[in-house]
Amino acid sequence: MYTKYYGFNEKPFTLTPNPRFIYLSKNHSEAIAHLLYGINNHYGFIELIGEVGTGKTTVLRTLLAQLNEDSYRSALIFNPCPTVLELLRSINHEFGLYFESKYVSELLDELNMFLLKENARGITVVLVIDEAQNLSAEILEQLRLISNLETENDKLIQIILSGQPELSALLDLPELRQLNQRISVRYRLLSMSMDESRSYIHHRMLVAGETGGVYFSRFALMLIHLYARGLPRLINNLCDRSLLIGYGDNQRRISAGIITRSMLEIMSARQARRYYQALAGIIILILLCAAVIVTSGFITINGAWSELPGNNNGKKSGSIK
Repeated sequence: MYTKYYGFNEKPFTLTPNPRFIYLSKNHSEAIAHLLYGINNHYGFIELIGEVGTGKTTVLRTLLAQLNEDSYRSALIFNPCPTVLELLRSINHEFGLYFESKYVSELLDELNMFLLKENARGITVVLVIDEAQNLSAEILEQLRLISNLETENDKLIQIILSGQPELSALLDLPELRQLNQRISVRYRLLSMSMDESRSYIHHRMLVAGETGGVYFSRFALMLIHLYARGLPRLINNLCDRSLLIGYGDNQRRISAGIITRSMLEIMSARQARRYYQALAGIIILILLCAAVIVTSGFITINGAWSELPGNNNGKKSGSIK
């Protein structure tokens, strides 16, 4: 709708992952480096933790794209499986193995043979499980048993568990202490800084074909970062809505006012109420500070005036003789 008006070739702030729009902040680059370190050193288990919208899936897709087929075989399980049998079927299916058996033992034997063959060829096998915080303790324990598939010198499979902070709490359960102790590499993905948020927005606009038909004001960019807290998903949602509002208003400059309107449209009723309460609190605080400054200035000026020679607040001075 607004792409032609602003001169874009496509929408710059879609919510669906698109490899062409990938922007790696310092934190994202460090996360990929940690994952590669764990994989190449065959540590067995690797943990990636991040809040909703921090870009975990982006990191995982970028990582998998860097694993060339000559040296790695990888599989991504995106939708957590409710049972051990379904998990093993999904794993075998992703690796192109037999997966229709009704028996866990048969699926494990098939997987073990595959891992031994790949190890003999010098191939590193990588299994990535996204949204791992939704897995049951039983399934996580089965993953630990899968990691037992090893030779005398090496782990046959490298398993990356990626999820929200709840995953850490899940792994702290007493019944999962053996699995938790086997995780040798851990990384927590943080949100982007103010400068990274600005760079992220400009990067996506350039990839979409931006030619100067629209720009975000400095205060608009600051407000976007404060609202989104540096989370790419929230930035995309807010920027997309702001461009739509700007298009409706025939505005090529996205101001802080447009961003505020976008925020209120996106927010739920509860969030909007909290926003107005916070805004009212800020305004009251500013007014109180201004009152204190004015009062202090008045007292200072009045005090200085009263100390001037010959000035006794309008009273005549004299002596009794």
